[in-house]
Amino acid sequence: MPGKDYPLVTVVQILELAAAAMVAGSMNAVAGGGTLVTFPTLILLGTGSEMANATSTLALVLGTAGSMFGYREHLGAIRSWLARFLVVSVVGGLAGAMLLTHTSDSSFSRMVPFLILFATLLFMAQDAFRRFAKKEEGLLKGGRAIWVAMAFQLAVAIYGGFFGAGIGILMLASLGFLGMTNIHEMNALKTVLGSLINAVATVWFIRAGLIDWQKAGIMTAGALVGYYLTSHYAQRIPQRRVRQLISAIGFGISGVMFYKQFVK
Repeated sequence: MPGKDYPLVTVVQILELAAAAMVAGSMNAVAGGGTLVTFPTLILLGTGSEMANATSTLALVLGTAGSMFGYREHLGAIRSWLARFLVVSVVGGLAGAMLLTHTSDSSFSRMVPFLILFATLLFMAQDAFRRFAKKEEGLLKGGRAIWVAMAFQLAVAIYGGFFGAGIGILMLASLGFLGMTNIHEMNALKTVLGSLINAVATVWFIRAGLIDWQKAGIMTAGALVGYYLTSHYAQRIPQRRVRQLISAIGFGISGVMFYKQFVK
């Protein structure tokens, strides 16, 4: 419930939470996938699955929203696309968050290994998605294409409000099919819509009392530090190695979760 008191975190837990959030912020600034670190870290520290998901979303949403500043010069070019996708993104994000709050923690816990595995596979496939989208750019044409894309965005937003990892990859693929070719404009639109989905979901999670405020505060600070530092030094980081590390982390975490849920 809102205002619920939680056990005070220890110094060691503070360091673990801050470190995980810094890594997640850095990952999101370079290649995405930060949820694959923050969410399992919260679970390993004893946070319930639903609360871990909600707290992770809040911890990363400020940094994600802040990244819109870097794309501010492209906002004018994507205004017409934003007008088309804004409402379905907000509605879908809210629907996904509501769906989570109406799912029992035990049921959501059983979904977690599959969600993490799905997000990891999406992350690994992002280059293939982009190449295919570029090869088939403009595959969807005309008025019907817009409605198909809006329906797809609604589904992405629902998934984003419910769990969230990997929605940026799905949106980039969809935008490529619509004929968008400027990667900076595509990233700008993806960032704005993703931020809206996460922000709406976060508001609902706060209303539902699913936020562990102590952990959220620590992780938000850590994530912002990670975003800030990596935004300055990202060019020095070999992105291929970062992607390989993130994929390995995702598979490792999903394996542990499968073991805990279905074997142990």
